[in-house]
Formats: sequence, structure tokens, C-alpha cells
Amino acid sequence: MKTTASVIALVLSTTLTGISHAEESMSMAPETMPTNTRNPHAYSNGYTLSEGPYALPGPRQLKLADEQIFWAVLGNRFEYQPDNKTALYDLQAWVGNSEDRLVLKAEGEVSNGSLEESATDILWGHAVSTYFDAQVGILLEQYQEGANRQWLAMGIQGLAPYWFEMDLTAYLGDQGRTAFAAELEYELLLTQKLILQPRVELTLYGKDDPENNLGSGLSNLSAGLRLRYEFSRQFAPYIGVEWSKFYGNTADLRQQHNQYLEDTQLLAGVRFWF
Repeated sequence: MKTTASVIALVLSTTLTGISHAEESMSMAPETMPTNTRNPHAYSNGYTLSEGPYALPGPRQLKLADEQIFWAVLGNRFEYQPDNKTALYDLQAWVGNSEDRLVLKAEGEVSNGSLEESATDILWGHAVSTYFDAQVGILLEQYQEGANRQWLAMGIQGLAPYWFEMDLTAYLGDQGRTAFAAELEYELLLTQKLILQPRVELTLYGKDDPENNLGSGLSNLSAGLRLRYEFSRQFAPYIGVEWSKFYGNTADLRQQHNQYLEDTQLLAGVRFWF
């Protein structure tokens, strides 16, 4: 009984003490700020966003990382195949920030001093994840012998798991034409400067295009192996081999015009970026 009474007395005493302290706190008047408080700009040496002896003229100069504008040009393949005397270029350039950018992709073949065919993508790219950009825009195709084509393009480009560089694009053209292109690359570092790069590319079409000797279904598949030496990260000559083959209706159309169906070529070129 005494123990219970002692506990009750202790609880009441603690409660009353807390109430007393709370009343004292509420009754205290707010203190005025001292006049000698340190100036927050006292140690900035005059640096502010918009004024002071060191402020930069014009609009705001200090920008966050995602506000910066970057650009790059990558010559992934600039190569020559001596057996068929054909030069090939594969160029990509972009300008923008880490989230949105304007992308230009250009590929083409030059034979006997004239441009046989070219494909130019003009795309807007938007980051959808850490390693992938969604892209939408147009594709312009030109043929020396055949009909030029224009396509709407939508795809995704980026770095897949296990460091595979991937570029997948679907196309929609006039008269219900559709197409799909896929590229896959991987870089195997034999040393810090010697790099072996396998590359696979395929193209599919939704309907026949006899004017350009292209048939529906799987049109062509190519696989290459390139060994480059990086004198610097921005300049690397290479040698390699490229195998290509045409399939299905495309093979039938090419056969009617006495064009090759399968080919293997040695090549030499240079890869660069800036």
C-alpha cells in the first residue's frame, strides 16, 4: 500500500514540475537579435549571384549540372574496303543537356567517287533512365539508283546490362511501309589501348519495296569484328572484317538484278570523337 502511494506521489510531482516549466517558458519574452551578429556575406569576399565586385556581367552565370549545354561528335566508323573499293561512314552528333538533346545520325556508302546510298536520322532524345534515351524524329534515305524514302522514327539507345551498346529503332513510312533496325556493339579491352569490338546489325521491313530491292521480313544481317588501337581516347585506327548476307524477299529481288547475296570484306578505318 505504501509502495502504491509513493508511486502516485512521484507521478504527480513530475507532472506538476513539467507544467510549471512550460508556464515559465510561455511567459518568457522573445529575445532580440544582438546587433553584432555575423554578416552572412562577410567571408564571401564580395561574391554573390548578381552583385558585388566579382559578379559576372549579363545573365546568371552560375548554373547547376543539369542546366549545362554539352555537345559531342563521334565518328564510330570511317572505313575503307579495298576489295570492292567502297568507303563507309557512320557518324553521330548531339547537342543538349543530360536530359534532352538533339541527335544526328548519319550513315552512307561511297563507291567510285559517288554516294551510293545514305541514311540520316534527325532525332530528339530524352533520358528515360540512367543508361537509356528514348528518341523520336525522322529518317531521310537517299539512293543513287532507286527511290528516296522518308520515315518517322522512334527508338531507344543506350548501354544495356553487361556493357552492350544497343540502338533499336522502329520506322513508319508512306503507303504503310514499316521497318525495324537493331545494332549491338561490345568492347573487349585486351589492354588499356588495344580494344576488340564485335558488332551486329539487322534490318527488317514490313512490306516489299521493289524500287530499292528490299523485301518484307528479315532483309539483311551483318556481323563485324574490329581491332583498334587508341593512340588517344579520341583517335583510334582499326582493322577488321565484315560479313553480310541478305535474306528472304530481299535476296530474291537482289538476285533478279544480279546483285550479291552474301559477302565478306576486310577493312581498315579510324574511329574518333571530339
